[in-house]
Amino acid sequence: MIAWRYLRARRAEGGVSVMTWISLIGITLAVAALIITLAVRAGFRAEFVDAILGSNAHVTVYSGQPMADYDAMAARVAGVEGVTRVAPLVKGQVMASNQSQNAGVEVFGISAENLMSIPRVANPETGLGDIARFGEGVAIGSGVARSLRVSVGDKIKLISPNGVKTAFGTSPRVNAYEVVYIFSIGRPDADRVRLYMPFEEAQKYFNREGLADELEVMVEDPDGVDDIALPLIRAAGDTALLWTWRDASGAFLRALAVEDTVMFVLMSILVLIASMNIISGLVMLVKNKGRDIGILRTMGLTEGSILRVFFLSGALVGLVGTAMGVVLGCLFAIYFDPIFALVNGAAGGGVWDPAVRPIYRLPAKLQLGDVISAVSLSLGLSFLVTIFPARRAARMNPVEALRYE
Repeated sequence: MIAWRYLRARRAEGGVSVMTWISLIGITLAVAALIITLAVRAGFRAEFVDAILGSNAHVTVYSGQPMADYDAMAARVAGVEGVTRVAPLVKGQVMASNQSQNAGVEVFGISAENLMSIPRVANPETGLGDIARFGEGVAIGSGVARSLRVSVGDKIKLISPNGVKTAFGTSPRVNAYEVVYIFSIGRPDADRVRLYMPFEEAQKYFNREGLADELEVMVEDPDGVDDIALPLIRAAGDTALLWTWRDASGAFLRALAVEDTVMFVLMSILVLIASMNIISGLVMLVKNKGRDIGILRTMGLTEGSILRVFFLSGALVGLVGTAMGVVLGCLFAIYFDPIFALVNGAAGGGVWDPAVRPIYRLPAKLQLGDVISAVSLSLGLSFLVTIFPARRAARMNPVEALRYE
């Protein structure tokens, strides 16, 4: 009751309501900023990992030479527990051309059935054209389509330097294919170079008749891909090699983990600075309430009771500020997309440039663990900094406090 009365007291009555409001607003903004930062970082990582897992193999099985027994090997690998799909691939790099426009592309020779099982490619919301006509042409990324200035129904030429072998050497192979489908994976670096071709046609185009370059393996638990590496090796054979999605993107994921840690530390310092305002307010409160402390002590209140009074005064500020910060931060994270669109429009666009980033959009993903971390940090710091001025008030000598009263 006494702590609540001190917090509500007007400045004319010896209260420090202005400092209380400054502390409250500071903690609110700091906690909200911490939650928003953690949500954006979590959303960025989730979107990036989803783009990888939704368009790339979880595990790639290959060897030093093209595989002649790829069907038998695929059947053995598919029998490993945890494997959901195995697709033989033919891969190669060629130049795509449309009139005066040229672009280097990476060709993936794959069956129509396996292509339709790739989530990010066979997504009807982002794809253009009819993926069911894949056997009649090729499917290209949206970035390739922009580079070549083609749309569904147009034809492009694929030029491979390793083409037809003649008595005079190897001549480039030039074939024309209709664009039957345009996909958008969500990663600009992949959409700018990726092209899918029917498996049998790719075998002919790259002189791989009866051969496959690698096996694309999808598993139930991509995060636990390392646990089934040994069974996959045993099923594929002693000469097989594995390349997981973690191997391909491990450096970037480790960089994200380090950045997450650094951002959390920096935002924690911001919360600490906001919590320090509580000390300023309590020190002023203790100074203004010196006479009250002396009277309370002479009435029989112990040092522990005085400490609890002023500890509660600071703790209430931290508690209310943290609660308001959680509400503000969660609302901002939930409505992040329209807020970001508003900011992007006010800035004239270009706030998030996919050309220099691995994903097209900046999402926010609110996680319970992040909110709990922010709340624990804020309350812990608020309670900790409150102890020092509260102890000072508790140790005040009542005789000295009332000497000049």
